[in-house]
Amino acid sequence: MTTVSGAVDAGFELFWSPVNDQCITCMESGGVCGYNWKQSEFTCFCYDQPNQDACPTRPGSNSSKPSSTNTALIIISAVLAGIGLGWGIFACTQRKKRIAAQSSISAAAKSKDIPSPTLSKGLITPSASFSHSIPSYPFPSIEFGKASTYFGAQVFSYTELEEATNNFDPSRELGDGGFGTVYYGKLQDGRVVAVKRLYENNFKRVEQFMNEVEILTRLRHENLVALYGCTSKRSRELLLVYEYIPNGTVGDHLHGKRANSGLLSWPVRLSIATETAVALAYLHASDIIHRDVKTNNILLDNNFRVKVADFGLSRLFPNNVTHVSTAPQGTPGYVDPEYYQCYQLTEKSDVYSFGVVLIELISSKQAVDTNRSRQDINLSNMAMKKIQNRALHELVDPSLGFETNSSVRRMTTLVAELAFQCLQTDREMRPSMQEVLEALRKIRNEDLNVQKAEVVDILKGNFPLMSPDLEAAEKWASNSTTPSSSG
Repeated sequence: MTTVSGAVDAGFELFWSPVNDQCITCMESGGVCGYNWKQSEFTCFCYDQPNQDACPTRPGSNSSKPSSTNTALIIISAVLAGIGLGWGIFACTQRKKRIAAQSSISAAAKSKDIPSPTLSKGLITPSASFSHSIPSYPFPSIEFGKASTYFGAQVFSYTELEEATNNFDPSRELGDGGFGTVYYGKLQDGRVVAVKRLYENNFKRVEQFMNEVEILTRLRHENLVALYGCTSKRSRELLLVYEYIPNGTVGDHLHGKRANSGLLSWPVRLSIATETAVALAYLHASDIIHRDVKTNNILLDNNFRVKVADFGLSRLFPNNVTHVSTAPQGTPGYVDPEYYQCYQLTEKSDVYSFGVVLIELISSKQAVDTNRSRQDINLSNMAMKKIQNRALHELVDPSLGFETNSSVRRMTTLVAELAFQCLQTDREMRPSMQEVLEALRKIRNEDLNVQKAEVVDILKGNFPLMSPDLEAAEKWASNSTTPSSSG
């Protein structure tokens, strides 16, 4: 066993930790902590001699190393702190921008009073000659196409719609209008759609594109075509995605590729007129002028129910304004002559165009046909002349049975009279769209009542009701053969 004295004589290592500030200071200066028994105080044993607190700097030593290390650490810490602070500020700014953009999108999609842009297919410049001033309605400042929806409409990628239409296969074309081609398509979720591909991607087309998106996302009606979505305005092409309406347009059935189908009987035509009037009256009640009412913009489903389409030219009508002064827009043969001459757009402009549609339904003739005589190139001019000259039979489609069916003759005459009112050159003489709708409903109800009465007469073994002309003739003959009471 090793004794204490033996351990002292042999030597041993002692491990200890300094516990006071003086010893730590001494060690940091390169000394060794000790104790002066004579003076009974702490001593720092240095390279040259004991000192009371710490060792002096050794000549030639690199005494600046600790200081340089500390300085480097301080600089690195400052740089890292600066980077962290800058990143935090950037992240906070981006978060605020995202929140603001989402708020703008949500407000635009939910609000019923969305400020309207220049709602037209052309460049419309408000005029100072309005009866009331019309404010400018800029588009929202959100980046269209960065969100998954715009005004509530889904934003599709160009690639997705390219696949849906089989790379815009010409065999899938549904129609070709003045502003774009419509293709049959099928989305990945199984929905069958009609994809409208605008011809150009310029400022005017973007304006029409965004105009139609805003109009159709804020309106919901069974007689208006539904918009499913669109591409971003920054897409390589401007595309609109609608519900697919399978039975073509009214124009197709009247004088297009479906004209020989014979499916547009008079009751079907009267129903088409009434439902189109319902859609237009709804638009006017929503302060919207369609501005391109024509048979090629009236779609039909398999049950011949109406879906009014194509709102690229539509215009949101400001409140408390009697008219909007703007360059005329629309399709030749349907444009209101007063609008064309005076540059004043009103709801009655749609009424005029609808009057042309009524004449098309009666005659099955095109609104403009250069093969007709010069005075009759415009169908509206021809109709006004025929009606005024009491030659309606020369205008009516013979396949409707105007000459043989008294009910058809009565109804077509009433509708022709209504169209005559809609086609008045002076817009003040035209009825409102609501008044047109009420007149059509009355005519339709009268037609149904007459049909019921004729069915009852047939069941009783009586003859069908005679035409008004024949009734008058028989009454005159009866009176002329009655003996005079004076004899």
